[in-house]
Amino acid sequence: MAKLLIVESPAKAKTITKYLGAGYQVRASMGHLRDLPKKEMGVDVEHDFKPTYLPIAGKDKIISELKTAADGADFVYLATDPDREGEAISWHLQQLLSLDGSKTQRVTFNEITKTAVTEAIKHPREIDMDLVDAQQARRILDRIVGYKLSPFLWRKVRTGLSAGRVQSVVTRMVVDREREIRAFVPQEYWSIDVTLCQNGRDFAAHFFGDAKGKRELPDENAVNAVLGDIAGKPYLVDSVKNAKKKRQPAPPFTTSTLQQEASRKLGMTAKRTMAVAQELYEGVELEGHGVTGLITYMRTDSLRIADEALAAARRFIDGRFGGDYKPARARVFHTKKNAQDAHEAIRPADAFLEPDQIRRSLTPDQYRLYKLIWSRFIACQMSDAVLDTVSADISCDKWIFRAGGQSVAFPGFLALYEESTDEAKEEENAPLPALKAGDKPEYRGVDPKQHFTQPPARYTEASLIKAMEEKGVGRPSTYAPTISVILEREYVTKEGRALKPTNLGEAVTDLMIDKFHDIVDVQFTSSMEEQLDRVESGKVDYRKILESFYHGFDAELRQAELDLEKKRIKVPDEESDEVCELCGRKMVIKSGRFGKFLACPGYPECKNTKPITQDTGITCPKCGGRLLKKKSKSGYYYYGCERNPDCDFMTWDSPTKKVCPSCGGVAFRHYTKEDKRYLCHKPGCGWSEPIATRGRRKAENTEETTAEKPAKTGKKTAKTAAKKAPAKKTAAKTTAAKKPAEKKPAAKKTAAKKTEKAQ
Repeated sequence: MAKLLIVESPAKAKTITKYLGAGYQVRASMGHLRDLPKKEMGVDVEHDFKPTYLPIAGKDKIISELKTAADGADFVYLATDPDREGEAISWHLQQLLSLDGSKTQRVTFNEITKTAVTEAIKHPREIDMDLVDAQQARRILDRIVGYKLSPFLWRKVRTGLSAGRVQSVVTRMVVDREREIRAFVPQEYWSIDVTLCQNGRDFAAHFFGDAKGKRELPDENAVNAVLGDIAGKPYLVDSVKNAKKKRQPAPPFTTSTLQQEASRKLGMTAKRTMAVAQELYEGVELEGHGVTGLITYMRTDSLRIADEALAAARRFIDGRFGGDYKPARARVFHTKKNAQDAHEAIRPADAFLEPDQIRRSLTPDQYRLYKLIWSRFIACQMSDAVLDTVSADISCDKWIFRAGGQSVAFPGFLALYEESTDEAKEEENAPLPALKAGDKPEYRGVDPKQHFTQPPARYTEASLIKAMEEKGVGRPSTYAPTISVILEREYVTKEGRALKPTNLGEAVTDLMIDKFHDIVDVQFTSSMEEQLDRVESGKVDYRKILESFYHGFDAELRQAELDLEKKRIKVPDEESDEVCELCGRKMVIKSGRFGKFLACPGYPECKNTKPITQDTGITCPKCGGRLLKKKSKSGYYYYGCERNPDCDFMTWDSPTKKVCPSCGGVAFRHYTKEDKRYLCHKPGCGWSEPIATRGRRKAENTEETTAEKPAKTGKKTAKTAAKKAPAKKTAAKTTAAKKPAEKKPAAKKTAAKKTEKAQ
């Protein structure tokens, strides 16, 4: 009889099978196998908040197969992910499969390497019920909030909305930032830069003040006074200060900093970052190595690094860069006080496995993210960078101008990696020419400039995640799915990389602040996370936390129902730039059963409506008109000519930046399960080439992926709709855009197949 080891994903199972070999059978549970019911709350608030768990619909076959495998095994190891959610999945497996406690134990590993896996098997343990209870507490809290608040929002604002313990707070953060921007009153200030020349080299000096210290230039009069004083006067170098400045490397990645840096440097959304990191953690088929786990567990707030990993990094640095690039001692980074510190920082499983060595085996996103993680980790153990800095005070009349510059004396960690920031990068300080006190640089010109103070910037995904971490809103596993939810619910929209609240988001936030202040209070949410951490550490019974929360929440809900009896909150329409051709008013964006559309605000006098289109900036390959991005009635995008119906070009294929090598036209991306290629739609061209793929991508495994809300009955499921949708037309064909064939939607996992990590 073999030993059975149960993990969460097939990719992880494949990797671990290679390490364990004969005598072990490795199976995947595909995440949770049971959860709270979809069509009812499933929590008995009258009797100690007892949850009711049911097998998840559609997982019968997996459950049956695991049951058979467990019955035939002489021992079962539960090796789900090493966090609260993973612990809960192991507990559910034990309960659902009726596993014998005497032949069932839990094993965890922070990285999927042969050493880590075999060591974990040697040191199994019992399921940690404190971790399970912490997960149950979060799950039940989110279910209560979602199932109680969402129907309230349906009745008072709009059908289909949701609220959540974390998502509502994050929406408020975006709303509050937008209102700060609107309320901001800019203040005028000026600067004066002079261009000087010494030893044939021009350099800039900036107005500083006078002998008494720094002076501000609040208006043009102050600037003109300085310009009048320095006109035609000589410049004299009063003093020069030279110094050496050290820069230390950034620590290795945590979940938060990885998502921030991937957003800034790679342009990846937090959701995409976590999906790719999951693939790297679970294992990738490498040439010459087989299936290999490339990074440690990617949901962590710890900066701790294993001693073996530190030693390996230092050996690599010594061999690749030389002894000068290796500090005398390994760097140790201190984890924040409120961090759980359950795992190591995110790092490569093998410091010697360089990104370029395995690039051919990785998808572009896998390569870029692995390179980012690998470089950051190696750099964090490299020597400080040393910069030569110089600062010169240069006087003219009674005024002082200051010039500064720097150069790299020793690159240290900068030879490999430099951290980016959310703030706009200041101009690099170019090295100054050789200056000494008493020099008289030659005047070249003066440049006075008017400036205005700027409001705080809108959040980007990176800066919002940083703020969530700083304020204690959510945990590493919830950052990405929470942002995805508020975007999907249309509480927040993206303008470029910036996050901006919609009118709907502001209306719902105002209602929540008025009627459910605690739910959208940052401090309250942060304190609730601390309470959940106390459950995990065994210091408090999770039922007491639920009881304390529920009584106040239930009272607020009852009062809100009374206050808003027979009332409905109106969400202001969003005005567009489109002008109604019938009456001249600016059209507004409305939502209907088939999604958003443009409507005239003069209804019922003017009943003009039109679909929302987006100019792609690409010409129609058939007639040369503008190619517009449009949405079908089922909510799927297609591309059609603006001259429809005179030009009948339309396609489901996406235009790309790639150029057709045959005719120079735009290459379109055709991507279906059976056919993946680039092609040209220009009549008579016929060029196409296959799209290289490197295996199927695995969806992100998260605790919670959607906000908790009751299931609607009597509606078609996504699966049913997918079956009934007509098949997608081939890309090579074009048809009238007036009534395009509907694109067959890919079947989606239902919310019940995952637990909701985004509250």
